[in-house]
Amino acid sequence: MPHIDPEELSLLALYGDWLDEEGRQHLRSCDACSAEYAALRRAVDAMKTTPDSSSFESPGPNVWAGIHRELGLSEANRDDPLGPATEAEASTPAPAGPPETGQPSEPPTDIRSRGKRRQPWQRRGTWLAVAAAGALVIAGATLWNINQAPTPLARAELSPLAQHTATGSAKVLEGADGSRTLEVSLSKDEAQGYQEVWLIGSDLKRLISLGIMKSDSGTFPLPAGLDLADFPIVDVSDEPLDGNPGHSSVSIVRGSLSSG
Repeated sequence: MPHIDPEELSLLALYGDWLDEEGRQHLRSCDACSAEYAALRRAVDAMKTTPDSSSFESPGPNVWAGIHRELGLSEANRDDPLGPATEAEASTPAPAGPPETGQPSEPPTDIRSRGKRRQPWQRRGTWLAVAAAGALVIAGATLWNINQAPTPLARAELSPLAQHTATGSAKVLEGADGSRTLEVSLSKDEAQGYQEVWLIGSDLKRLISLGIMKSDSGTFPLPAGLDLADFPIVDVSDEPLDGNPGHSSVSIVRGSLSSG
Protein backbone atom coordinates (compact mmCIF):
# COMPACT_ATOMS: atom_id res chain seq x y z
CA MET A 1 0.00 0.00 0.00
CA PRO A 2 1.37 3.51 -0.83
CA HIS A 3 1.88 6.05 1.91
CA ILE A 4 -1.28 7.55 3.38
CA ASP A 5 -2.33 10.80 1.73
CA PRO A 6 -1.31 13.82 3.90
CA GLU A 7 -4.90 15.12 3.86
CA GLU A 8 -6.15 11.83 5.26
CA LEU A 9 -3.51 11.94 8.00
CA SER A 10 -4.64 15.48 8.86
CA LEU A 11 -8.27 14.38 9.08
CA LEU A 12 -7.24 11.41 11.22
CA ALA A 13 -5.35 13.71 13.59
CA LEU A 14 -8.37 16.00 13.86
CA TYR A 15 -11.25 13.53 14.05
CA GLY A 16 -9.77 10.21 15.17
CA ASP A 17 -11.29 7.14 13.49
CA TRP A 18 -10.97 8.15 9.86
CA LEU A 19 -9.04 5.33 8.15
CA ASP A 20 -10.28 1.93 7.02
CA GLU A 21 -8.66 -1.27 8.33
CA GLU A 22 -6.09 -1.36 5.53
CA GLY A 23 -5.08 2.22 6.29
CA ARG A 24 -4.77 1.50 10.03
CA GLN A 25 -2.56 -1.50 9.36
CA HIS A 26 -0.34 0.62 7.13
CA LEU A 27 -0.10 3.33 9.80
CA ARG A 28 1.02 0.74 12.37
CA SER A 29 3.74 -0.63 10.10
CA CYS A 30 4.99 2.51 8.29
CA ASP A 31 7.50 4.60 10.24
CA ALA A 32 7.16 7.57 7.88
CA CYS A 33 3.37 7.81 8.10
CA SER A 34 3.29 7.16 11.85
CA ALA A 35 5.92 9.87 12.44
CA GLU A 36 3.97 12.38 10.38
CA TYR A 37 0.72 11.43 12.13
CA ALA A 38 2.39 11.84 15.55
CA ALA A 39 3.58 15.32 14.57
CA LEU A 40 0.06 16.28 13.43
CA ARG A 41 -1.44 14.98 16.68
CA ARG A 42 0.98 17.09 18.71
CA ALA A 43 -0.11 20.15 16.75
CA VAL A 44 -3.80 19.37 17.33
CA ASP A 45 -3.24 18.76 21.06
CA ALA A 46 -1.35 22.04 21.35
CA MET A 47 -4.25 23.94 19.79
CA LYS A 48 -6.69 22.38 22.26
CA THR A 49 -4.61 23.19 25.35
CA THR A 50 -5.97 25.94 27.62
CA PRO A 51 -3.18 28.21 28.89
CA ASP A 52 -2.66 28.15 32.67
CA SER A 53 -3.43 31.63 33.95
CA SER A 54 -3.23 30.72 37.65
CA SER A 55 0.24 32.26 37.98
CA PHE A 56 -0.72 35.63 36.50
CA GLU A 57 -0.34 38.57 38.86
CA SER A 58 -2.01 41.97 38.87
CA PRO A 59 0.42 44.80 38.08
CA GLY A 60 1.56 46.76 41.10
CA PRO A 61 0.99 50.52 41.57
CA ASN A 62 4.50 51.22 40.25
CA VAL A 63 3.40 49.95 36.83
CA TRP A 64 0.59 52.51 36.60
CA ALA A 65 2.94 55.20 37.94
CA GLY A 66 5.33 54.48 35.08
CA ILE A 67 2.52 54.54 32.52
CA HIS A 68 1.20 57.80 33.98
CA ARG A 69 4.65 59.37 33.79
CA GLU A 70 5.53 58.17 30.27
CA LEU A 71 2.17 59.20 28.77
CA GLY A 72 2.12 62.56 30.55
CA LEU A 73 -1.37 62.06 31.98
CA SER A 74 -3.10 64.65 34.13
CA GLU A 75 -3.20 64.66 37.93
CA ALA A 76 -6.81 63.47 37.75
CA ASN A 77 -5.53 60.15 36.46
CA ARG A 78 -2.67 59.66 38.91
CA ASP A 79 -4.41 57.01 41.05
CA ASP A 80 -4.02 53.41 39.89
CA PRO A 81 -7.43 52.49 38.34
CA LEU A 82 -6.79 48.78 38.91
CA GLY A 83 -5.92 49.27 42.57
CA PRO A 84 -8.12 49.84 45.64
CA ALA A 85 -10.36 52.87 45.98
CA THR A 86 -8.56 56.18 46.11
CA GLU A 87 -8.18 58.06 49.40
CA ALA A 88 -10.58 60.72 48.20
CA GLU A 89 -13.21 58.14 47.36
CA ALA A 90 -12.69 56.23 50.59
CA SER A 91 -13.08 59.40 52.64
CA THR A 92 -16.29 60.53 50.95
CA PRO A 93 -18.72 61.15 53.80
CA ALA A 94 -21.72 58.92 54.22
CA PRO A 95 -25.16 60.38 53.63
CA ALA A 96 -26.28 62.65 56.44
CA GLY A 97 -29.18 61.68 58.67
CA PRO A 98 -32.69 62.95 58.08
CA PRO A 99 -32.95 66.74 58.30
CA GLU A 100 -34.53 68.42 61.29
CA THR A 101 -38.22 69.14 61.14
CA GLY A 102 -38.93 72.18 59.05
CA GLN A 103 -35.62 71.99 57.19
CA PRO A 104 -35.89 71.54 53.42
CA SER A 105 -34.79 68.15 52.28
CA GLU A 106 -32.37 67.54 49.42
CA PRO A 107 -33.61 65.76 46.35
CA PRO A 108 -33.46 61.97 46.77
CA THR A 109 -31.18 61.66 43.79
CA ASP A 110 -28.55 63.82 45.51
CA ILE A 111 -28.81 61.74 48.69
CA ARG A 112 -28.26 58.54 46.73
CA SER A 113 -25.34 59.95 44.79
CA ARG A 114 -23.57 61.42 47.82
CA GLY A 115 -21.09 58.94 49.20
CA LYS A 116 -21.61 56.50 46.35
CA ARG A 117 -18.22 54.94 45.53
CA ARG A 118 -17.34 54.50 41.91
CA GLN A 119 -16.29 51.02 40.89
CA PRO A 120 -12.83 50.53 39.34
CA TRP A 121 -14.21 50.18 35.85
CA GLN A 122 -16.04 53.50 36.27
CA ARG A 123 -12.95 55.51 37.08
CA ARG A 124 -11.33 57.67 34.45
CA GLY A 125 -8.42 56.04 32.68
CA THR A 126 -9.36 52.45 33.58
CA TRP A 127 -9.41 51.20 30.01
CA LEU A 128 -6.10 52.88 29.31
CA ALA A 129 -4.61 51.05 32.27
CA VAL A 130 -6.04 47.74 31.12
CA ALA A 131 -4.59 48.24 27.65
CA ALA A 132 -1.21 49.19 29.09
CA ALA A 133 -1.23 46.19 31.43
CA GLY A 134 -2.04 43.97 28.45
CA ALA A 135 0.93 45.42 26.58
CA LEU A 136 3.16 44.63 29.54
CA VAL A 137 1.89 41.05 29.63
CA ILE A 138 2.66 40.67 25.92
CA ALA A 139 6.13 42.10 26.43
CA GLY A 140 6.72 39.68 29.31
CA ALA A 141 5.56 36.76 27.20
CA THR A 142 7.93 37.84 24.42
CA LEU A 143 10.85 37.94 26.83
CA TRP A 144 9.84 34.53 28.17
CA ASN A 145 9.84 33.09 24.64
CA ILE A 146 13.27 34.57 23.99
CA ASN A 147 14.60 32.99 27.16
CA GLN A 148 13.05 29.67 26.13
CA ALA A 149 14.65 29.66 22.65
CA PRO A 150 15.93 26.20 21.59
CA THR A 151 19.61 25.42 22.12
CA PRO A 152 21.65 24.34 19.05
CA LEU A 153 23.31 20.97 19.64
CA ALA A 154 24.71 19.90 16.27
CA ARG A 155 24.85 20.93 12.63
CA ALA A 156 25.53 19.29 9.27
CA GLU A 157 26.21 20.65 5.80
CA LEU A 158 24.32 18.57 3.24
CA SER A 159 26.02 17.84 -0.07
CA PRO A 160 24.44 16.44 -3.26
CA LEU A 161 24.83 12.77 -4.20
CA ALA A 162 24.73 11.00 -7.54
CA GLN A 163 23.08 13.12 -10.25
CA HIS A 164 21.63 15.73 -7.89
CA THR A 165 22.68 19.34 -7.41
CA ALA A 166 20.70 20.40 -4.33
CA THR A 167 22.59 21.51 -1.25
CA GLY A 168 21.41 22.26 2.25
CA SER A 169 21.92 22.13 5.97
CA ALA A 170 20.55 20.36 9.03
CA LYS A 171 20.67 21.32 12.68
CA VAL A 172 19.64 19.65 15.93
CA LEU A 173 17.87 21.89 18.47
CA GLU A 174 16.99 21.14 22.09
CA GLY A 175 13.91 22.76 23.64
CA ALA A 176 13.49 23.91 27.22
CA ASP A 177 11.69 20.64 28.02
CA GLY A 178 14.63 18.55 26.77
CA SER A 179 12.95 17.46 23.53
CA ARG A 180 15.08 17.56 20.38
CA THR A 181 14.22 18.31 16.78
CA LEU A 182 16.06 18.16 13.48
CA GLU A 183 15.57 21.11 11.14
CA VAL A 184 16.41 20.42 7.50
CA SER A 185 16.65 23.02 4.73
CA LEU A 186 17.50 22.38 1.06
CA SER A 187 18.17 24.73 -1.82
CA LYS A 188 15.47 22.94 -3.88
CA ASP A 189 13.29 19.83 -4.07
CA GLU A 190 14.72 17.38 -6.62
CA ALA A 191 12.67 14.31 -5.72
CA GLN A 192 10.90 12.45 -8.50
CA GLY A 193 8.65 10.84 -5.89
CA TYR A 194 8.76 12.37 -2.41
CA GLN A 195 11.53 13.36 0.00
CA GLU A 196 12.11 11.36 3.16
CA VAL A 197 14.49 12.39 5.95
CA TRP A 198 16.67 9.75 7.63
CA LEU A 199 19.32 9.37 10.29
CA ILE A 200 21.89 6.74 9.32
CA GLY A 201 24.26 4.90 11.64
CA SER A 202 27.99 5.30 11.31
CA ASP A 203 28.12 1.77 9.89
CA LEU A 204 25.86 2.91 6.98
CA LYS A 205 23.51 -0.02 7.73
CA ARG A 206 21.17 1.16 10.48
CA LEU A 207 18.52 3.72 9.50
CA ILE A 208 15.86 5.72 11.31
CA SER A 209 13.14 7.42 9.27
CA LEU A 210 12.19 10.82 10.68
CA GLY A 211 9.40 11.58 8.23
CA ILE A 212 8.43 13.10 4.90
CA MET A 213 9.60 16.56 3.83
CA LYS A 214 6.95 18.07 1.55
CA SER A 215 8.90 21.14 0.43
CA ASP A 216 12.48 22.36 0.64
CA SER A 217 12.47 22.49 4.46
CA GLY A 218 11.01 20.65 7.44
CA THR A 219 11.27 20.06 11.19
CA PHE A 220 11.26 16.55 12.65
CA PRO A 221 11.12 15.36 16.28
CA LEU A 222 13.95 13.06 17.35
CA PRO A 223 13.25 9.90 19.35
CA ALA A 224 13.84 10.32 23.07
CA GLY A 225 17.09 8.76 24.23
CA LEU A 226 18.57 8.55 20.72
CA ASP A 227 22.38 8.84 20.81
CA LEU A 228 23.32 11.03 17.86
CA ALA A 229 26.86 9.68 18.04
CA ASP A 230 25.44 6.34 16.85
CA PHE A 231 23.39 7.99 14.06
CA PRO A 232 25.43 11.00 12.94
CA ILE A 233 24.48 11.00 9.23
CA VAL A 234 21.56 13.05 7.91
CA ASP A 235 20.16 11.78 4.62
CA VAL A 236 17.32 13.01 2.38
CA SER A 237 16.17 10.35 -0.05
CA ASP A 238 14.02 10.29 -3.17
CA GLU A 239 11.29 7.75 -2.46
CA PRO A 240 8.98 6.31 -5.16
CA LEU A 241 5.27 5.82 -4.50
CA ASP A 242 5.64 2.06 -4.23
CA GLY A 243 4.44 1.47 -0.66
CA ASN A 244 7.86 0.22 0.44
CA PRO A 245 8.77 1.89 3.77
CA GLY A 246 12.48 1.13 3.31
CA HIS A 247 15.14 3.46 1.91
CA SER A 248 15.08 3.60 -1.90
CA SER A 249 18.90 3.73 -2.06
CA VAL A 250 18.56 7.01 -3.99
CA SER A 251 19.87 9.85 -1.83
CA ILE A 252 19.54 13.50 -2.84
CA VAL A 253 21.82 14.99 -0.16
CA ARG A 254 23.79 13.69 2.79
CA GLY A 255 25.99 15.07 5.57
CA SER A 256 27.41 14.29 9.01
CA LEU A 257 26.41 16.07 12.21
CA SER A 258 29.03 17.79 14.31
CA SER A 259 28.49 19.46 17.67
CA GLY A 260 28.32 23.19 18.01
